Amino acid sequence: MSEISDSDAGGGTVGAPRMPAARSALRVLALLAEQAGPVRAATIARELDLPRSSAYQLLQVMRDEGFLVHYPELGAWGPSARVQQLGSRVAAATRLERLAQPILDRLVATAGLPATSHLAVLAGRDVAYAGRGEGRRSPATVSRVGVRLPAVRTATGRAMLAALGPDQVRALLPHDRDLEGERPATRAALTAMLAGVRRRGFAIEEGEVDATYGSVAAAARDAAGHPAAAVGLTFRLADAESHDWASLGARCADAAAELTRRLGGG
Repeated sequence: MSEISDSDAGGGTVGAPRMPAARSALRVLALLAEQAGPVRAATIARELDLPRSSAYQLLQVMRDEGFLVHYPELGAWGPSARVQQLGSRVAAATRLERLAQPILDRLVATAGLPATSHLAVLAGRDVAYAGRGEGRRSPATVSRVGVRLPAVRTATGRAMLAALGPDQVRALLPHDRDLEGERPATRAALTAMLAGVRRRGFAIEEGEVDATYGSVAAAARDAAGHPAAAVGLTFRLADAESHDWASLGARCADAAAELTRRLGGG
């Protein structure tokens, strides 16, 4: 049975919540975020109109899960560093996406062939797609926001790896076995590939994520000089036969340079 009635689907009021504990936990976090300091459990229960015993149990669970800290000397509760880290990461991702979106849209509009632009960030050994630009004839691609792929397999990942120092790359991918099933398949081949990316100023991927698609990408740097993201362009290989890949890569490099400036990088 649907949890939302037909009238709700049209913008009406959603029926009774099916997960009251989850709702209460979110209300606790919202309340604590508005306070200048820790708050006593009795105050939380009163402000949120919760039974005192239920409030204490909820606070204990939220502490056990790492979202709250207890100040025993004060008999009070406050948000944990984990909550603050989540908030800062969300804010950073939102800021990055907003800064990049006009650049992604222009990149698609001026590509000269049906293409999809995308913004990706490094997430360990993977890339995570954080933004996307599409035109009327843009092809469908796997680079949806939130999708993760191995960094060595993608143009955006290769662009960001090339912008890291050798020690950082080695820390992420220390052994040949870390490249098993990939191309490049060895550390030596990866080192040579990344050197080529640095010489060109952009990375290339041809049929390695999808046999019918190719991509080019370049890294954008933050104020500290670290690769904050990469801007990429993906297209059907059949559509790219009459195009100069170097010019497509140069467009990505220009777009990444613009994002670098927006991020305060040099």
